Amino acid sequence: MNIAKKLATFAAIGLYAALTPPATAQQPAPLKIGLLGDFSSVYADIGGPGNVEATKMAIEEFGGTMFGKPIELITADPQNKADVAASLARKWYENEAVDMIIDMPTSATALAGMEMSKQFEKIMIVTDTASSDITGKSCSPYTAHWTYDTYANAHTVGSAIVKNGGDSWFFITADYLFGHSIERDTGDVVRAAGGKVLGSARAPLNTADFSSFLLQAQASKAKIIGLANGGSDTINTIKQASEFGIAAGGQNLAGIVMFISDIHSLGLKLAQGLIITEAYYWDLNDRTRAFGKRFFERMKRMPTMNQAATYSATLHYLNAVKAAGTRDTKPVLAKMRSTPVRDAFTDNGVLREDGRMVHSMFLLEVKKPEEPKAPWDYYKVLAEVPGDQAFRPMKDGGCPLVK
Repeated sequence: MNIAKKLATFAAIGLYAALTPPATAQQPAPLKIGLLGDFSSVYADIGGPGNVEATKMAIEEFGGTMFGKPIELITADPQNKADVAASLARKWYENEAVDMIIDMPTSATALAGMEMSKQFEKIMIVTDTASSDITGKSCSPYTAHWTYDTYANAHTVGSAIVKNGGDSWFFITADYLFGHSIERDTGDVVRAAGGKVLGSARAPLNTADFSSFLLQAQASKAKIIGLANGGSDTINTIKQASEFGIAAGGQNLAGIVMFISDIHSLGLKLAQGLIITEAYYWDLNDRTRAFGKRFFERMKRMPTMNQAATYSATLHYLNAVKAAGTRDTKPVLAKMRSTPVRDAFTDNGVLREDGRMVHSMFLLEVKKPEEPKAPWDYYKVLAEVPGDQAFRPMKDGGCPLVK
């Protein structure tokens, strides 16, 4: 090639380069949150659609965007099946670029999802599930347990009832990890206080007929029938216990894991006098009332503690991502642990190394039918139990992450 041709070629290359725009830098993907909840079964009222709305409220309050793009939310129902939860979590983490999964309606689904969270080193925040094993022997470096657990509920409610003379117990237990954990943790509290556990009856999840289990409880002559179940199972147990004349026969029911939605479904005539514990009640202070009002405007019902906690956990996560300046798991979790939780759910929350978010729990008594001054005014606050007294000490949980 002669010099003239070379110069012409170089000129053409230069002209092409000048006219060709530079390659666009790859834009970050939208931050994506996945919610696995119960939308059709026993725990739909305490989480379900309310958890979705609470997550949306947190995203809106945060501002709706991260990394210059709208924050995305996807949802699915694992049908309270561990294998379905694991499959969905794998699909979301691996193929759909989900950064964080929240909710998890049962202990079995949570533990299955946690395995996927560990495998893909992605964050999971459990807001519905109760088993204390989640931050105990089954703890994960990528999981936060936000709302309550069987240890905290057992120690808050169980201790109060035993101190007031309820020293013999029989449990009606949901026959899976959640129910077993309640029975175990509450039984430990009863025995430590000098009481006795006289037996238990294991009931299938979402059963309609509790008659045989209630008959066993009656026959035990225990002073307290501990309800080691939740959601509509607890509601049905209490309704059928009334039909069997349990209270008239001198035995009392202990709702170890109950929610304001349960009280609403039962009505105060049936629920009055129940001693329960919750992590959130809409009428505690100005912040809880403000959130409760906003939630009510959208859902036409007051939030459960799980729904308030789902809002809290989502907002805390988003603030941590912003503060860390990245979606990467480890720096985000470090920010979540180093930043106190201060919001409408709690004003004294701390996320521990074992994944437990520690905060106050409240001992509550259900009002009599003539006592409420407003709709959903269902509780008298008996005590605020500080988080370090309500939740299991980290050293006692058996979490292998704890040194």
